[in-house]
Amino acid sequence: MLDDASSRRTQDLLRQLLDGTEAGVVVFDPELCFRYVNPTLARMNGLPAAEHLGRPVSEVLPGLDAREDTLRQILADGIPREITSSGHTLAGSDRQRRYWHAAYHRIEEEGRVVGLVGILVEVTDAHEQQRNLERARARLAVLDQAATVIGTTLDMDTTCQELAAFLAPGLADAATVEVIPHEADPGARPVPPGTLRLRRAGMAATPGLLERVRGFGEPGEYVDYQPGSSIQRCLESGRPMVDNVFTDAELSRSAPNPDRVAAYRASGLHSALVVPLSCRDEPVGTVTLLRADSSPAFDAEDVATAQDLARRAAIALDNARRYTAEHHIALELQQALLAAPGRPHPGLEIATRYLPSGASALVGGDWFDAIALPEGRTLLVIGDVMGHGVQAAVDMSHYSSMLKVIARQQPAPHLILDALDALMTEAAAERPATCLLVLADPVRGECTYASAGHLPPVVIEADGSTRLLMLPTGPPLGVGLGGHTSLTVPCGPGRTLLLYTDGLIERRVEDIDVSLHRLTTLRPVPGMPLTEIVDHVLHSLGTPGAAEDDIAVLAARFRRD
Repeated sequence: MLDDASSRRTQDLLRQLLDGTEAGVVVFDPELCFRYVNPTLARMNGLPAAEHLGRPVSEVLPGLDAREDTLRQILADGIPREITSSGHTLAGSDRQRRYWHAAYHRIEEEGRVVGLVGILVEVTDAHEQQRNLERARARLAVLDQAATVIGTTLDMDTTCQELAAFLAPGLADAATVEVIPHEADPGARPVPPGTLRLRRAGMAATPGLLERVRGFGEPGEYVDYQPGSSIQRCLESGRPMVDNVFTDAELSRSAPNPDRVAAYRASGLHSALVVPLSCRDEPVGTVTLLRADSSPAFDAEDVATAQDLARRAAIALDNARRYTAEHHIALELQQALLAAPGRPHPGLEIATRYLPSGASALVGGDWFDAIALPEGRTLLVIGDVMGHGVQAAVDMSHYSSMLKVIARQQPAPHLILDALDALMTEAAAERPATCLLVLADPVRGECTYASAGHLPPVVIEADGSTRLLMLPTGPPLGVGLGGHTSLTVPCGPGRTLLLYTDGLIERRVEDIDVSLHRLTTLRPVPGMPLTEIVDHVLHSLGTPGAAEDDIAVLAARFRRD
């Protein structure tokens, strides 16, 4: 047993310990009224310790969620617990919300519950760091997901639509993507002075809002923005613009034009976030996010996420824009180099078609030709230079030009291929190419074939049935191996030959034999004109423009006397 003096010394030591600790210490009675508050907790609460005593926590700290339900459980079952409370005390703070972590246990005297004692520390900084970390992780997860669905093609409008669809309903009730047009629409109305004209390239919205948003402009349309509008200010400054719960006056200034205020109000729109799209310090366009009805206003976290997504999408859009420009240049070059086929002799009818790929990086080196030779014969040519791009188109032109020269000196198809192979190998500048030659002789009613690694031609009989003509195949041109051979086959009137490049049939996930077999299932109507046969073939084997490679097709048929 401690004597009175020892007991007083012990109490003094305990009070010094409690009063001097940096942790808050509190003692509640069974009614959760304060019985003791140490100086540290008094400072945390912004109220002298004496003004706590005898008062319930809900009265002293009305802005604090003290977790009284949990405190009462501890009083009832005596199981110690750790809890986190949050809110604000009377002590001033610039934090949006403060957090405290505390450990409580029940105190008893002679078997009777007399209250609770708690030790607590403020963990606001740690809590905010954890929340920021979680937000950063969530933002990275959003960006990772966006990387799989935005920029899946090199088509600019597709990328814009992918971005809009990702943002709504993911981050907004509606989203539009508008880009700076690089070519003026010749049929569009003049742009008023000071007005910014953008082309809407993508739009998405929640089902309930989609029809209302469509009234403000569909993808593909041009939208004019008045001076001082949010879109104009966003592009000029390069910074996001946030308009939350705007007044009619603010909405009138921020909208494309004041006439839209009533329509925006009727649609329930109350908040807008405009983020610039730019890449390599060049403006590409803007992304506009809209929220309506009961959705919350945009906050700083929304702005940061939208900017991250815009930066990611801008790179894909810039790549698409550069691809489109380069693709058009290469396509124009190839169209210029791919001259119309020569005119065959009157006894032979031909039809041709060239379709650039809708998926490859650039146009390829596909070509066709018809070269009139003496004695009423015509040399039909179909070829494919390996690779894509401007160089492939240029190499294609070299092959085509040299073949015409050789054919007029040596009309035998296999010798033409041997000579062309030797010349191109010696030049050592051109890419390898496959080629199929057909020497059509209407007078004798026969065709002589020679193949340099090319796919077999298709024979369409007069009744519409089709079959592959399997030929001896030599090595591609430009590799210097030579050794090509010819095969002569009867070919009477009414029979149609179909020559083609691999883009017509090849599919990445399909064996070539399966692809070739598909050609034998073609059933054109007997007597169908050649141009219609070509259309029938392209329609039956895939949508033009969606193939994985360029397509060149040449159809030929002996005329009837």
